[in-house]
Amino acid sequence: MVTTNEHLLEVRDLVKYFPVSKGLVLQKVTGWIKAVDGVNFSIPKGETLGLVGESGCGKTTTSRLILLLEKATSGSILFQGKEVQTLRGEGLQEYRRSVQVVFQDPYSSLNPRMRVGDIISEPLVVNERLPKSAVRERVAELLEMVGLRADNASLFPHEFSGGQRQRLAIARSLSLHTDLIILDEPVSALDVSIRAQIMNLLMDLQTQLGLSYLLIAHDLGVVTCMSHVIAVMYLGKIVELAPAEKLATDPHHPYTQALFSAALPSHPDEYREEIILTGEVPSPLNPPAGCRFHPRCEKVINLCSEKEPVLKSMGENREIACHLF
Repeated sequence: MVTTNEHLLEVRDLVKYFPVSKGLVLQKVTGWIKAVDGVNFSIPKGETLGLVGESGCGKTTTSRLILLLEKATSGSILFQGKEVQTLRGEGLQEYRRSVQVVFQDPYSSLNPRMRVGDIISEPLVVNERLPKSAVRERVAELLEMVGLRADNASLFPHEFSGGQRQRLAIARSLSLHTDLIILDEPVSALDVSIRAQIMNLLMDLQTQLGLSYLLIAHDLGVVTCMSHVIAVMYLGKIVELAPAEKLATDPHHPYTQALFSAALPSHPDEYREEIILTGEVPSPLNPPAGCRFHPRCEKVINLCSEKEPVLKSMGENREIACHLF
């Protein structure tokens, strides 16, 4: 695995299959949707792992498994060396305090009937016994930390712009001295002019507080800018994992090459040969034999349809699952 510091989160051979049933009364399982199928990665303390891929590749399911919103079919999720799927009682509460999420849409992730101060302080009130004065001080501190005024605590979410609401969501995620934040498309619903501000805020908070991020996004520019390491997913599997700058400038896997060829260049004069992928993404209910990408790959060889490639180290902290390497 790519590693630079002590791991905060480790995902090992993570699998999630969803049953497909037939019949209204006596339901019979007729197949399995292989949403996540043997995923491995780690997130060091204070660093960001970017998870990218087309819609339906398993990114969001992976995040839901880490948040314990879904139960894994098999595999391990280790947080600070402890298996989180077996946690109970105080251990489970401590994990939920340490791992938070910022969702894509700031318009729907904040309760419109609650004042901002109550939204941000709710995790504190539920998890920690603090006097009201201490709660008010913490809310004011968090608002100022994300670039808002302390007196904004008395307002409602609809009185803020989209970028300000996302700042509120970030403040709420920090209320319990969080270690890991899952960022699920944190800037995709915002105007382009606001995205850089939120990205800079997140990176400043990471430096200031030593936060770790799992960043899920479609915008490869955002992922490359914010991530230390990028993992590329295709149909439930990671096909390439490498330091962000290396992956962006020199992608190895044919799928990664196609993704970055379609991304906007960092400079208007930069030339990229666009790679057009043919066909549709296969169904996770019946994925192709061998390499799952081979029906769409222009560099396919006979072995690709016969044997599934294993994610293996290529040196320089790069891992790739491709028979060409």
